[in-house]
Amino acid sequence: MSNDVVVALDVGGTGMKCALVKPDGTVVHAERHPTLAQRGPEAVTANILDIADGLAGRARAEGLEPVAVGLVVPGVIDEENGVAVWSSNVGFRDVPMRELMQERLGLPTAVGHDVRAGGLAEARLGAGVSERHVLFIAIGTGIAAAHVVDGKAEAGAHGAAGEVGHIVVRPGGPACLCGGRGCLEAVASASAVGRRYVELSGEAGVTAYDVATRAAAGEELANRVWTEAVEAFADGLLTAQALYDAGIIVLGGGLAEAGEALLAPLRTALQARITFHRMPQIVRAALGDTAGCLGAALLALDHLEVTQ
Repeated sequence: MSNDVVVALDVGGTGMKCALVKPDGTVVHAERHPTLAQRGPEAVTANILDIADGLAGRARAEGLEPVAVGLVVPGVIDEENGVAVWSSNVGFRDVPMRELMQERLGLPTAVGHDVRAGGLAEARLGAGVSERHVLFIAIGTGIAAAHVVDGKAEAGAHGAAGEVGHIVVRPGGPACLCGGRGCLEAVASASAVGRRYVELSGEAGVTAYDVATRAAAGEELANRVWTEAVEAFADGLLTAQALYDAGIIVLGGGLAEAGEALLAPLRTALQARITFHRMPQIVRAALGDTAGCLGAALLALDHLEVTQ
């Protein structure tokens, strides 16, 4: 129906991106809210349900018909059963989000992983729209990926597929929050780049964006830190390409905001490492920080097709 919309919510550690989205991907209303994670998982859950209910009410008030809900969160997600198994960012432990949402709104609900949803959106609506095999990698506080084939992102046997941030690229290297050492995200994530520069310079508060800007301006230390991160990332991508054989790698998240300052040396470094693998295209994400929310809408629409 032309007035059908889905309620889409992308829940992060600090904020929520929410929207009413038509089946063709058109966003008819968007809003943002704080997650309020510091209040604890029960308060976060109540907040999510209240916001979703408010969006559904707004849709009806505007003559639209909410037909489904899509909710994506970080962490380990049991997508089949709609359970947020574990999420350190928002404190979830085995929260039955689908059941709770369906009880509150009376609408079919899909629950998914934020990065897989972002990858789904980039593959179907964004930078990977012309490719069948898309590897979407989000580089922010951590690093995670979504492998999308023919418009479908695989979650894996335990809901943890795509954790390329935990490929070990520097054995014995910096400690990672996962408990390992030398993981890609401990070396080349946005937080790791900023942290490394601060360690070497003693200057507090420097971010990865600052490092990229200073490296582009010719600062020697910034260039060294940036190059270290790019080289490590290329090592991780080589392993990822051996596993996924992507036609295109789409980079999103905070570090990708550096644009060609990241992409150009990364292409060169990966090309130098490639042996029998095919060199993928490496491009910047097209949808920015709305990808997760749009992906949530796509999950809702896909779920609706299955349940009808």
